[in-house]
Formats: sequence, structure tokens, C-alpha cells
Amino acid sequence: MSENRVLIEVKDLYKYFPIRSGVFQGVVGWVKAVDGVSFTIKEGETMGLVGESGCGKTTIGRTLLRLTPATKGSVTYDGIDIFKLKKEELRKLRPQIQLIFQDPYSSLSPRMPVGEIIGEAVREHDIVPRSQYRDYIMKIMADCGLQPHQIDRYPHEFSGGQRQRICIARALALKPKFIVCDEPVSALDVSIQAQIINLLKSLQEIYGFTYLFISHDLSVVEYIADNVGVMYLGDLVEYGSKKRIFENPLHPYTVALFSAVPVPDPDRKPNRIILEGSIPSPANPPKGCKFHTRCPKAMPICSRIIPLDREIESNHKLKCHLYDPDVMAENVKLVAELALEKQKATTEVKKHKAADIKKAE
Repeated sequence: MSENRVLIEVKDLYKYFPIRSGVFQGVVGWVKAVDGVSFTIKEGETMGLVGESGCGKTTIGRTLLRLTPATKGSVTYDGIDIFKLKKEELRKLRPQIQLIFQDPYSSLSPRMPVGEIIGEAVREHDIVPRSQYRDYIMKIMADCGLQPHQIDRYPHEFSGGQRQRICIARALALKPKFIVCDEPVSALDVSIQAQIINLLKSLQEIYGFTYLFISHDLSVVEYIADNVGVMYLGDLVEYGSKKRIFENPLHPYTVALFSAVPVPDPDRKPNRIILEGSIPSPANPPKGCKFHTRCPKAMPICSRIIPLDREIESNHKLKCHLYDPDVMAENVKLVAELALEKQKATTEVKKHKAADIKKAE
């Protein structure tokens, strides 16, 4: 396997949802769920995608697989532009790009036994001959830590961790290359989370899977990911290797996010950064940098100019004016202009007060 081979390439991905109102349900606005995101994932690696709830992580995952149509942009899988594929071409590609859902309870049909759940798509796509079908399903179940005698049982007979194993087996059965893991352990107990994460890592070592791992749990992402992307309000504000992101977070939002991770050391005092206010609406995001309304290091320029992607070091990019010397120079000028305007306004107020006093006399 080539270390430099890029399997997934996302360029300027946008996904806007229409806001409809009125008798005729006309479009009155747009929810900017994903607002110009770009990144790459190399074959056999795992990219972790983190951020607060509602920042657009799941929307990215579903849009990559074309489960949700994109507004603009491109997603290339192994040199193939997924968004340009016709229906039949996309159907043939489906087995190679799979999704593990967040909720192992609602994502499994209660009317189908485990063998049918795992094998339904195997039959549909002719993954193995009919004569080998049952043996193949049992092998997949064994790979995912399920027992052969459970093949005829129904989902309600399993625990949460076992159900997630069934979801993983369903994706694994199609022999995919790329899997989107949409918060696959968030609904599970901590001890079960560790088992599922170890299972995903061992399957990746055996089959060479490439993962997009979506999560809000930074400790899980640190364990499983090779690269990490940090999202805020539809933007990828920081992206880089796991080592660079966790050892040297630069964006103020990333620093605040990491400060919330509990440290298992009673003698170490946590340096928690509390962000003021709430996340702005993606239907009406702030002008300039979307984070400036909550940023402890916000400058006047942040509310006026949108920050651009900058590569601070090898494999470490972020969107922040603090690391752009040209913008910082502009900010100095703007601060001076604002101070002059404030001084003029104060002088005018004093003149008006003096004039009012003179008239009263």
C-alpha cells in the first residue's frame, strides 16, 4: 500500500439547506451546514472530525457518500468524482463506500434476523456466490466478535455493544475500502466504547480500511485518528496530523475545545477556557470570522474579513487572522482608525453638551 496515495479528496464542499416559509413554502433563507470545506484522506488512514453538536460533522459524512446532495464542490474517491456519477454507476460503487450509523438501536430493522441484516446487501450486490453465502456471513460475524449461533436472532435480543458490532459487520460484509463512522460509540458505555474502537482498529489493520471518524469525544479521536479536523459552524477551522493538533493546537476554538477534556490527575489544576455566549445560528452566521463572537482573542479585523486557510507548518492548516502577518498589519491600521473615530465622536458630543449649556445660560 502506498503511503502517499490519496483515497478521498474533498474540495470546497458546500451544503445549504433551504428555509421555507409562507403559504407557497418559498425559500426565505439558507442553513449553511457545510460552508466550503476541503481535506484529503490517504488510503489506510483515519481522519477524525471533531466539533460541537450542530457544526456540520454528520452532514459532511452523509454528503461524501451522496446520501445528501451537495450544494457545491467535489468529492473524489480513488480518482472518481462521486458527484458526477450516474445512478447505475453510483450503485456499483456503493459497496466500496459504507456508513456506520450513530444509533445502533434505530439503524437495525427489528423484523429481520441478524443474518438477513448483514447479508441483505451482500445478496443485492452479488458479493459471494449463493452456495457460500451463509458461511461468508458467519465469517463476517466472527470477525466482528459475534457468535455463529446468533445468526438467526433478532436485534432486540442483543445489547447495545453487540448491536453496534452488527452495524459494523453489515458494512464490512460488502468489502468496502472507505467507511464513514458517524459517532459509532457515542451511545455506548465507556467500557463498551473501548471494545468497539479496538475492533475498528483491528479490522483496519486486517483489511486496510480508510475511515472518516466523526466524534465529539477527543480522547477517542486521539486514540484512533491519524489526522484531525476541527469544525465550527460549517467551517474546518484547523486541520493537521494528530500529533500536531494535540500537542500544539493553534486556533482559539481548538484550544478551548481541548481545555474541556478531563485530565485523570487530581493534583493537576484544569485550565478550562469558558467560551462566552452560544453558537450562532448557521442560518445567519456572523460576518468575517464565524468564531469572533465567542473568541477570547478576537480583534476588530475578525468581524470584517473572513480568514483564509494558511499552512502554518507541514500538514497543519488553520483559518485564523492571528497567524496572518498581512491581516495583523491591517488590524493595527483599523484599530488606529477606530480610535480616531471614537475620539472624534467624543469631541462632537462634548461640543454639543457645551452648546446646550451655553443656550441654557
